[in-house]
Amino acid sequence: MNANELRSKYIEFFKSKNHVEISGQSLIPENDPSVLFTMAGMHPLVPYLLGEKHPAGTRLTDYQKCIRTGDIEEVGDPSHLTCFEMLGNWSLGDYFKKESIAYSYEFLTSPDWLALDPKKISVTVFAGDENAPRDEEAAGYWKENGMPEDKIAYLPASDNWWAAGPTGPCGPDTEIFYWVGEGLPPLGSNKGTDSANWMEIWNNVFMQYNRVDEKTLLPLEKKNVDTGMGLERTNCILQGKTSVYLTEVFQPIIKTIENLSGYKYGTNEEKDKSVRIIADHTRSSVFILGDQRGVTPDRVGAGYVLRRLIRRAVRHGMKLGIEKDFMAEVAATVIENFKGPYPELEANREKVYKELTAEEAKFRHTLTKGEAEFQKLLPNLMKNPKKIISGKVAYNLYETYGYPLELTQELGAEHGFTVDVEGFKEAERKHQEASKTVDAGAAKGGLAEQSEITTKYHTATHLLQQALVNVLGDQVAQKGSNINNERMRFDFTFERPMTKEEIQKVEDIVNEKIKEDLPVTMEVMPLDKAKAEGARALFTNKYGEDVKVYTIGRDAKNDWFSKEVCGGPHVQHTAQIGDFKIQKEQSSSAGVRRIRAVISGGLPLDK
Repeated sequence: MNANELRSKYIEFFKSKNHVEISGQSLIPENDPSVLFTMAGMHPLVPYLLGEKHPAGTRLTDYQKCIRTGDIEEVGDPSHLTCFEMLGNWSLGDYFKKESIAYSYEFLTSPDWLALDPKKISVTVFAGDENAPRDEEAAGYWKENGMPEDKIAYLPASDNWWAAGPTGPCGPDTEIFYWVGEGLPPLGSNKGTDSANWMEIWNNVFMQYNRVDEKTLLPLEKKNVDTGMGLERTNCILQGKTSVYLTEVFQPIIKTIENLSGYKYGTNEEKDKSVRIIADHTRSSVFILGDQRGVTPDRVGAGYVLRRLIRRAVRHGMKLGIEKDFMAEVAATVIENFKGPYPELEANREKVYKELTAEEAKFRHTLTKGEAEFQKLLPNLMKNPKKIISGKVAYNLYETYGYPLELTQELGAEHGFTVDVEGFKEAERKHQEASKTVDAGAAKGGLAEQSEITTKYHTATHLLQQALVNVLGDQVAQKGSNINNERMRFDFTFERPMTKEEIQKVEDIVNEKIKEDLPVTMEVMPLDKAKAEGARALFTNKYGEDVKVYTIGRDAKNDWFSKEVCGGPHVQHTAQIGDFKIQKEQSSSAGVRRIRAVISGGLPLDK
């Protein structure tokens, strides 16, 4: 079974259990400033896990591309990935532990589905603590499905407890593992007794409590189930491979790298690591650039992570001896491999090539600048009788000029210097601690903190987009937005800088619609109907899928200013937003402009 077949079988199975397939969403969270990327399949479903009704109902399933950036430096071994796919299913106040566990076990072991060996499956459940009891309920349902007692490990909250944050929805989870050791697992072997030989493939989260404070958990009236299966890992197990890089998910990408470098993968571990880094980082970069709200390389935020991925891939291409720009060629293979499940990659093919090529050329220029800076430092370095380049100096070359440590070592060696590598690592560690984003620890969390001000900002983006279309024309289309408690950022397609007069006119239109105090209404309808009624959308949803349409206007059918397919959150009427002020209009990337704006005042959301 290959990845495409696994993806299809998963969706088919849960549709047979009365789940509705929904579309995976953007890699760039629209309304959650706490994270840079969508890190789990549950992330786009945050509002519905918090109680909002989903237009597709209470049983849902999908596949979702994800990015996790907390361990970029670990990518290069046979298992770590920056970009991965999650297969998910959800119960929103519908079924709970009994059905969830039965579904998971059936899909994994039934001859009609994955037909995995039950003897090679083990699970973990919550061991209990002073706040919540041991999850005997989940363990009991596993036993009902044939799981032997010795294959059930009871682990603490650090392993088997999920929480949205210090307060809010939370509960135990059960994780499913598959034996990757030799032969069959010995009696008594499970994740708790032999973690090295068990690979996690699925996690079922049971949201059954509301945390009021540090020591108070109250049962939730509406209990939810959120599950996620790692596609690449499960695919690896189904094919009996020892690494995800040996499956068809990565093999075509690796073949392209082999052709470009002349190196045969599997003959040298250090070079193999470089191949894996190029494969993962190029795939990640293509998914980010090709996303419907794709960002571009930048000095901050998600754009900085993208730039770091591209530059790390280029650096390892140079280590393999690839002297020309190569990432666009590797990207072409990625797009061919994944354009089926993710058609936006094909739609954005030219943008992906353009941005990768430009960033690669820029980085090669940066390396030249780094070498020049090293030459400037050389007279002072020569005064050091120990011939040691301090870790701080080496890290400054890396952080300021993008000059890699190993190149500093090579340049230094030419002049008889060694580099304080431990000092470099210490400087890097301090920098990472200082600049660490909250996404590093959010892999099991990720529930957005939707404040009153961010809700106002989000609704203002709807007004802004329509005002831009009114002033600049239909060529305007949203390319991304980012909102926090201090400001909003809105990217849109447009080929030139806006004039001062155009900026003022857009600002005036938005404020005019705010002062008109227009109602904001929502209606659930099929996507094709929404499009027919003039609703704007990124149109990545499946044809015929029910969506939420938010309309700003006196009459949602005949007298409206803005109509968009969106997941929220929104104000009830525009006077709640307050005064709108554009602070800056600038270039974001080729053909894309960026507006930064602030709002102030406005009515409370309950007025």
